[in-house]
Amino acid sequence: MSDLKTCFKRVDYDLAGLLHYLDIGDIGLPDIQRPFVWKNAKVRDLFDSMYRGFPVGYLLFWENAQPNGAKQIGVGAKQHPVSSRLIVDGQQRLTSLYAVFRGKRVLDENYSERQIEIAFRPRDGRFEVADAAIRKDPEWIANISVLWASGKSSYQMVKGFLTGLRAKVSLTEEEEEQISHNLDRLFDLQKYPFTALEIASSVDEEQVADIFVRINSEGVKLNQADFILTLLSVFWDEGRAALENFCRSSRQPPASGSVPSPFNHFIEPDPDQLLRVSVALGFERGRLKSVYQVLRGKDLETGAFSPERRDQQFAVLKEAQAQVLDLKHWHQFLSALIGAGYRSGEMISSQNALLYAYAFYLIGRIRCEVPEYKLQKLIGRWFFFASLTGRYTSSPETVMDGDLNRVRGIGEAQPFVAVLEELMASALTNDFWTITLPAALESSSARNPELFAYVAAQNRLAAPVLFSHKKVSDLIDPALKTKKKPLERHHLFPRAWQEAQGETDLKIINQMANFALLEWPENIGISDDPPSVYVPKIRPRIKPDDWQRMHELHALPEHWESLGYSDFLVARRRLMAGIIRRGFESL
Repeated sequence: MSDLKTCFKRVDYDLAGLLHYLDIGDIGLPDIQRPFVWKNAKVRDLFDSMYRGFPVGYLLFWENAQPNGAKQIGVGAKQHPVSSRLIVDGQQRLTSLYAVFRGKRVLDENYSERQIEIAFRPRDGRFEVADAAIRKDPEWIANISVLWASGKSSYQMVKGFLTGLRAKVSLTEEEEEQISHNLDRLFDLQKYPFTALEIASSVDEEQVADIFVRINSEGVKLNQADFILTLLSVFWDEGRAALENFCRSSRQPPASGSVPSPFNHFIEPDPDQLLRVSVALGFERGRLKSVYQVLRGKDLETGAFSPERRDQQFAVLKEAQAQVLDLKHWHQFLSALIGAGYRSGEMISSQNALLYAYAFYLIGRIRCEVPEYKLQKLIGRWFFFASLTGRYTSSPETVMDGDLNRVRGIGEAQPFVAVLEELMASALTNDFWTITLPAALESSSARNPELFAYVAAQNRLAAPVLFSHKKVSDLIDPALKTKKKPLERHHLFPRAWQEAQGETDLKIINQMANFALLEWPENIGISDDPPSVYVPKIRPRIKPDDWQRMHELHALPEHWESLGYSDFLVARRRLMAGIIRRGFESL
């Protein structure tokens, strides 16, 4: 019987040792790792487990045989500029511990720096995420980082805390003893034992990436996009960096006179979202499940892997991603959404609909060479349709895969346009407009796609604000920076008035059909009056033709102010559906 050989060895550490190795740069992050994504509550739970002496899992390191490609935890110059060990699994735990023990800020998945503040109550050994109440309470240490960052001994920290607490509350001898014990125990977490499995340097990057994916696939910690991003780190690090830089720049308004930027008012994309667009464009796939294997060079028919095939597939991805990150394409696509009446991210109920619409824009522009003026209207219609119907809400990858199948192999403008128009027409039947849509408008949700489509239609039709000469589209422009939002959602039948009539169900009071967009001074002026009172006061100041158009574009039934509330809702939902239809058909 032969001896079992493994590609790893077991090494024991204490936490102080690990922190030291991170300090000097001897342990670093390989580029296959993800950003720091833990919430502060997760860090709190980690400390609580360690404090109780519970196990918190193995670490997985890789003996680094590469001269570069490793990031460091923490900032500043490192004694070891090249790490001898790289973290394969355990990034979130070690980054959390390093940030708290060293009092360092972390860069989260939104590319923003934040402080992790974990609070501790020595009286009972309780951990919490610090908040305003905890920071004012002398029973708590609001940020345990001070225990180790101060450089004081455990004795000094205990003495100082007790002195401060005695000035605020009376303590028994037993309570002081318990507090001292709990603080000593917390301070000694530096001695907490960890076990690391260290992969030999002879194991290559692809194998390490495969190990990382296998470990994290259990428990569904990673999605398919994460797996592909892992491969990018191994075989095309510049591509992953380009995705991350694009996403980082999209979150920051560019300075005046600076270079063009992906910043916009619709979406702050993540790398995995843009990756999905690249995969849709390059491989015509909505499902990512098989793309990971394809990019590894697997022949899906024979199951064989080959470096040549891998290089070919990465070449396809590189070409697609270049188109996806092209700022001209990006902003032209977003202008199609504006043309469809959607003005900002506040009107986007499905980011999937936005991203998949971008994929179809690129397919239409690059592969099928649809003239831009036609493509703008087509993609505007497609996004309007996809948002309104919730096309990519349930099983989005499956639905997108089916949509891509319909355009697969098409390389000309007219057939491409015809396929998308056919898909829209098959869903937007007369029954949809007259039965399904009015029924969907029977909702009190403030984030309803039908409501956003209604406002988009008003923008398309140049609707004025109710009881105003200004346009809805002008006052919801995200570039308009005001101290107070210029438009408010007004209860046409005010809440206070309805409650006075005995109606207390908010789902009934806050029906979508009971809202209209008003300028906030007008909304304040109406106050709690019913429409039968405030409408006659407002009507004389508005020209009859303007009044008629205003009522039409706000889907208000004739003599609505005199209708019963239930009858008003039924009638208005039908008219709102009609406005949405007009807005869509105007594209």
